[in-house]
Amino acid sequence: MALTGRTALLAAIGTLPVGILAPSWTGMLAVNAPLTIAILCDYALAAPVRTLRFTRSGDTSVRLGDDAAVQLTVTNSSPRPLRADVRDAWPPSSWPTGTELTASRQRVRVPSGERRVMTTVLTPTRRGDRHAEQVTVRSYGPLGLAARQGRHRVPWTVRVLPPFTSRKHLPSRLARLRELDGRTSVLTRGRGTEFDSLRDYVPGDDTRSIDWRATARRTTVAVRTWRPERDRHILMVLDTGRTSAGRVGDVPRLDAAMDAALLLAALSARAGDRSGLLAYDRRVRAHVPARSARETLPAMVDAMAPLEAALVETDTRGLSASALKNAPKGSLIVLFTSLDTAPIEEGLLPVLPQLTRRHTVVVASVADPRVAEMAQARGSIENVYDAAAGTRAQAERRRTAEQLQRHGVVVVDSVPDRLAPDLADAYLTLKATGRL
Repeated sequence: MALTGRTALLAAIGTLPVGILAPSWTGMLAVNAPLTIAILCDYALAAPVRTLRFTRSGDTSVRLGDDAAVQLTVTNSSPRPLRADVRDAWPPSSWPTGTELTASRQRVRVPSGERRVMTTVLTPTRRGDRHAEQVTVRSYGPLGLAARQGRHRVPWTVRVLPPFTSRKHLPSRLARLRELDGRTSVLTRGRGTEFDSLRDYVPGDDTRSIDWRATARRTTVAVRTWRPERDRHILMVLDTGRTSAGRVGDVPRLDAAMDAALLLAALSARAGDRSGLLAYDRRVRAHVPARSARETLPAMVDAMAPLEAALVETDTRGLSASALKNAPKGSLIVLFTSLDTAPIEEGLLPVLPQLTRRHTVVVASVADPRVAEMAQARGSIENVYDAAAGTRAQAERRRTAEQLQRHGVVVVDSVPDRLAPDLADAYLTLKATGRL
């Protein structure tokens, strides 16, 4: 049983005059006995909670930052009308901080034998799966003095997907891809490109593209056009070890890497390439094999949603072995990891020759813009020390990147907002030069 504020108010109104004017046990009993009887009657007339039936429907997935609507249907099969407060409990990260109390509570009236639908709007603040905990119901009597209270487990899961904020860069990269693919007047030729078609020579064309045999059979000079090779394999490897747990501004390094991987997956699908995903620290956390263009992006988004960084040192040898196992020879391996000196020199460099011998390797890393700000700071002793620390950190990253480049690795080191478009540009450059 739960008593309401109305009950406390009536008890105070009735007890205070008696206590002031005629204090006695008889007076107290004369006031509180009727109130107790009214409470018991009100409790007895309240609709029972245990006989209520609940079902759910609505959204099962939502992008981070968007709203998800989950419907909760309550059916009152008792002979009494239901007047109740309902609390639909979800994890705290299902709403912005400070709004969970108002967003999870609703008041409902359900006549006997009828049902009502309540809608809970979720605005998650983190990726991953959000599981409904339980539904708490407080059923009031007609006088509003007492209430029955109970709980029901009504399971439901909403998967919060990565936001894919870098999709705004996709149209401009697709335009460059169409140029490389020969769909506009700009045609390219490079090692590893495929012959596309013949066309008439125009001033400015590369004379090495002239097809002399075709020219001999026609009255005009014919040149060959080329397009980048298709059906290449791309394996995106997310390092989910401790270095990916660090935050750069408001964005975890792992989330920035995911956003870049999604843009590359969308772009490569339009280019006719097949991309897959591997998340690894000391074991495989997620694996999406190469699929058709239509299935690639949804599968990756779904696999990335529950991923969280593990506070362990990444087993680089195991990561390399898993990448070699899942990437056909001649693939493009994009490794999202940190450019910190110790993990690269002690972990990645010893196993790098195994990867570069069979594949083209790109290392994509999230840079901290705060380091660049520190390197430019001046004006006080503290700022000078900050500048020295920032400059040293930048020099170490450049030295690490140069070590990787000497092994034939393409390095993309950018701040979170630029990592995705810069990685897409590196991919297009590899396609244009015939390295992929």
